[in-house]
Amino acid sequence: MDHIPEKLLKVENLKTWFPVKKGLMRKTIGHLRAVDGISFDIAPGQTIGLVGESGCGKTTAARTIAGLIKATCGNVFFEGENVTTASRKKLRQIRRDVSIVFQDPYGSLNPRMTVGSIVGEPLKVHKIATGYELTDRIEMLLKKVGLSGQHINRYPHEFSGGQRQRIGIARALCLNPKLIICDEPVSALDVSIQSQIINLLKDLQDEFGLTYLFIAHDLAVVEFVSDFVAVMYLGRIVEMASAKELYKNPMHPYTKMLLSAIPQPSPQSSKPETTVCGEIPSPSNPPSGCPFHPRCPIADEQCQKRIPSLRSRAGKEHLVSCWQCPQ
Repeated sequence: MDHIPEKLLKVENLKTWFPVKKGLMRKTIGHLRAVDGISFDIAPGQTIGLVGESGCGKTTAARTIAGLIKATCGNVFFEGENVTTASRKKLRQIRRDVSIVFQDPYGSLNPRMTVGSIVGEPLKVHKIATGYELTDRIEMLLKKVGLSGQHINRYPHEFSGGQRQRIGIARALCLNPKLIICDEPVSALDVSIQSQIINLLKDLQDEFGLTYLFIAHDLAVVEFVSDFVAVMYLGRIVEMASAKELYKNPMHPYTKMLLSAIPQPSPQSSKPETTVCGEIPSPSNPPSGCPFHPRCPIADEQCQKRIPSLRSRAGKEHLVSCWQCPQ
């Protein structure tokens, strides 16, 4: 993706490891490699989809990018500013431009706060609006996400899951951010509600020129919203390409496995299935060589010994980390 100028977000070899402690003295005996060296970038107005199985490190990567978790090493640049080394004052400024829509629409909203307090809290914290101006902005945001200004004094338990997620989106919008991290924003919702939230996010992107980092394990959803897709496995990106290219010509066996799991709307439609055995290994004890080789149907001896680099294969923008993929 080097041809895209003026990156809004640039991630370079990002690693987030957590110490594994044991014994009475809590001695560190190893590390859980939640994120193990990922790199990508996002241009303004784009949507990058980050996909993979549960436990592959997607959410940890997102929270490290947002500065909520300290990176072990690597760099995250937002508009040229390094988030990983920024001072508290600078990080506070950056967070005005980076918002998060969380996965759980129930756990992410304080049940003791009204909708108005939830949506307006960032405006108060950053001392942007007070009094009638604050109320007007909250009502405007609620209308933007498909709710009514009359909901301002209600509590989260009075709303459905889809409505709660709309409240979460309104909160994410309140500071006019440039980047919104969507951490599986529809996985906890009914299928009929998912499409409404996805369409809402796309409409808001068109209206406000938003940039999204969209995290999901459902590749069917990611295909609809993303310009580029990065596939994560065990803390690493194993394939990255434009959404159109990735779904048309998947190359990594893990990507093929994920695509083969997408339900088909027509019983007559057929697609090749990729058989993968076993469970995802523990990130605290990753396998040697390619992290996917214990489950890969085409792995050989080289895959067990050496980690493949993420490099161009099918085209300049199609990057794959696999020894068995064609050059």
